Amino acid sequence: MTFENILEEVGGFGPFQFAIIILLCAPRIVLPCHFLLNNFIGAVPPHRCDISTLGAGGLLGNLTREQRLAVSLPVREAGGPKSCEMFAAPQFQLLANSSDSADLPTVRCQSGWVYDNSTFTSTLATEWDLVCDRKSLTRTTGTVFFFGVMMGVIAFGFLCDKYGRKNTLLASYIMATVFGFASAFANSYILFAVLRFLTGFGLTGISINSIVLSIEWVDTSHRSFIGVIGSLSWSAGNMLLAGFAFLVNDWRTLIMTVTAPLGFAVLTWWWVPESARWLLAHGKVDSAQFYLDKCAKFNKRQKVSSKLKLESLSNIEKQDKNYTYLHLIKTPKMRRLTLLTGIVWYGVASTYYGISLNISGFGLNIYLTHFIYAAIEVPAKLMIYFFINIFGRRKCQAGTLLLTGTCIAINLFLPQGLWHVRAVVAVLGKGLSEASFTTVFLYTTELYPTVIRQNGLGYTNFMSRLGVLVAPLILLLEDVWTALPQVVLCSVAIASGLVALLLPETLNVRLPETIDDVEKPRGNEVSSHFADSPAVFLESKSTTGI
Repeated sequence: MTFENILEEVGGFGPFQFAIIILLCAPRIVLPCHFLLNNFIGAVPPHRCDISTLGAGGLLGNLTREQRLAVSLPVREAGGPKSCEMFAAPQFQLLANSSDSADLPTVRCQSGWVYDNSTFTSTLATEWDLVCDRKSLTRTTGTVFFFGVMMGVIAFGFLCDKYGRKNTLLASYIMATVFGFASAFANSYILFAVLRFLTGFGLTGISINSIVLSIEWVDTSHRSFIGVIGSLSWSAGNMLLAGFAFLVNDWRTLIMTVTAPLGFAVLTWWWVPESARWLLAHGKVDSAQFYLDKCAKFNKRQKVSSKLKLESLSNIEKQDKNYTYLHLIKTPKMRRLTLLTGIVWYGVASTYYGISLNISGFGLNIYLTHFIYAAIEVPAKLMIYFFINIFGRRKCQAGTLLLTGTCIAINLFLPQGLWHVRAVVAVLGKGLSEASFTTVFLYTTELYPTVIRQNGLGYTNFMSRLGVLVAPLILLLEDVWTALPQVVLCSVAIASGLVALLLPETLNVRLPETIDDVEKPRGNEVSSHFADSPAVFLESKSTTGI
């Protein structure tokens, strides 16, 4: 007797399962809106030193605005005033010969900055002058947020198993809503960073519990389908973010806008079912039967024929809770698998977010670039769903990562003038990075044995969040050398792609049930129970967030 047998009785793929996906749609849409929000609230608009105080009187008071700019601000090679410097003293001789300013003494801006508000009414940079010497703080905000996400993986992975998926989901809704709205009213950069950390922490609970609930209610043969279809909510939210940011130019209002759907999610939480699998594993047979009967009624199937079945299954489930994270490294082949999958997940996440958070330099406005980046994810997800059954998991995983690295490398050598070609290559690379993210989750569920699959996915998700945490910091390397972030991302993508080639293939291979199955493989026979399944999602306590 297994839970899958019970699920077959009540319907493992029907209206009940689609209702769960719909109920979890709103919170899933919020995830990318916050994960990639820094593209817009952290944008740094064109700026120059504020010289308004210099024109209060004296000779400057008799000059036009253009003349005051000419004698007060040095000019960049590309034209326009420099962003962070001003002349130590007015240079009136430049009114006669503006080309004679190369060696004139300059100082840092003395009275703040003037910003171009044509694209953004307000951003973090304009609110707290995070420019010039402090410009790295806008990227650091993203790192702080993702650090909260990484801590949330550890906390909610534990809470999810101890207190149940549904209760933890409500706590995540409330926490993300409260701290999300609170961050829009922060009156200092430090307070804002703390609130963004807590928002990321809360959103992780939504990320983990939404995928677990949808997967644990679906039969084996449809888990990959539900996983891919459910992840399309991420792409939808990602595209909506571009629209929200285009319509709402103030960073405070934008944060409230992308957080608002969580209010609807709280209202619909009452209809979200608890995981019957979790209830049985914790001996709550009556509650499990209640939700299973509801599933049967929704799917127009017969109710569970015997409560004795559930009690027997509950006893079996409770006996299988003795594995910990330490079992991932206790035996040689498990240590190897743990090391390799950790590297691949880190590379996949770091590359995906490194590309997603860098949406400038392609000749398009950032709204259009972000929208195209998001839209390409939909065909990428659907494409990889079919390709993994044709070419195999390992080849798809390695191939998508290597091709992503190749696209980044091509753009390193393409001149800036060929912006249209660079944009096409960048979008292709973004689609491939999304395909690699979809593949790694499908692939990893088949690599780890059933008894520690939860722990394996919890560990790999932690590694992916570490990659996400580092991605904004990689982009800061452009201050050292403009192309250095792309060189690093290219290297990471190619290296993790090569590491993926060292993993075993799982296409049409019998899935490991125990650690012994990994240490002493039983051969490549196809399990009759899983033969028709393109990829198997077993219960997990983590998700890619996509």
